[in-house]
Amino acid sequence: MSTSAILSAFGHPEGVIELTQSHNQLLVEGEVRVKMIAAPINPADINLIQGVYGIRPSLPATAGIEGFGKIIESRASEFDVGSRVIFTKQVGTWAEEVVAPSSSLLQIPAETPPQQAAMLKVNPLTAWCMLTQLMELEKGAWVIQNGANSGVGCCVIQIANLLGIKTINLVRREELISDLNELGGSINLLDNQESIELIRDKKPSLAFNAVGGDSALRLMDALDNNGLHVTYGAMSRRSLKVPNKFLIFKGVRLHGFWMTEWLKQNSQALMESAYLQLARWMTQGQLAQPVDSTYDLTDIKAALTRAQESKRNGKVLLLMNE
Repeated sequence: MSTSAILSAFGHPEGVIELTQSHNQLLVEGEVRVKMIAAPINPADINLIQGVYGIRPSLPATAGIEGFGKIIESRASEFDVGSRVIFTKQVGTWAEEVVAPSSSLLQIPAETPPQQAAMLKVNPLTAWCMLTQLMELEKGAWVIQNGANSGVGCCVIQIANLLGIKTINLVRREELISDLNELGGSINLLDNQESIELIRDKKPSLAFNAVGGDSALRLMDALDNNGLHVTYGAMSRRSLKVPNKFLIFKGVRLHGFWMTEWLKQNSQALMESAYLQLARWMTQGQLAQPVDSTYDLTDIKAALTRAQESKRNGKVLLLMNE
């Protein structure tokens, strides 16, 4: 028997997620059975459960967008028992065991730290793509971001440092600035207009918006002429209302980024190369996301409650089996 967190209707997460036990299904050719080790609760998971995410699974469905585990049974020639894997396609990871087609998996180095491996799929790749795939940045170039204490924001700071790129990082609470200083952010400030005035001379050519609303407009104000403004999140749930002056007189370009779509549009080789580089940085201690707390899968409702609380210091992780 295997326990899974099942979504049977869209709504408030604690009310619609239930733990269910089921008999282990038999594998067909090309499938593997993965013993799950850890999986995070991301904002995207919460939005998917609420029914407001960009995709809606057919119900009932096992929840969980990303996670890490090891193969315990294989009917796919390219994967051996014992391989450590992440999921590059949606399969439902909040479970003790997952049966999935081999096309949805990627083997990663066995020495990758398990909790970091569980968070490899979404935030690190989003940060890497936005820094390397949308425009060419020279070493020493400046980028600016809001929501800099988020999982993506922390990854942006670390990957930018590895690439020789400087970051201006905006956050909503003053107590977060010291954490960003320790992480290596070049300039770390409160997200307000006064901070924008302080960094006028940096002229960043690239901005990452995870918040929306007035915060997104401040990023546009800070951008250099013809700069690229990339929206990948909307934590404030406020739409962008762009003043004409930013489009006409500054030539600001607006772009949206969704990692799910990027994975569909790009080659398997590029995806694998990116993930393996990110896993190497994790193994070398050069890339890590903070973990706020860990919960056993059986405590899923408490974990969901914590994941939706403000003033967390990192991700909430579900631990399974190990």
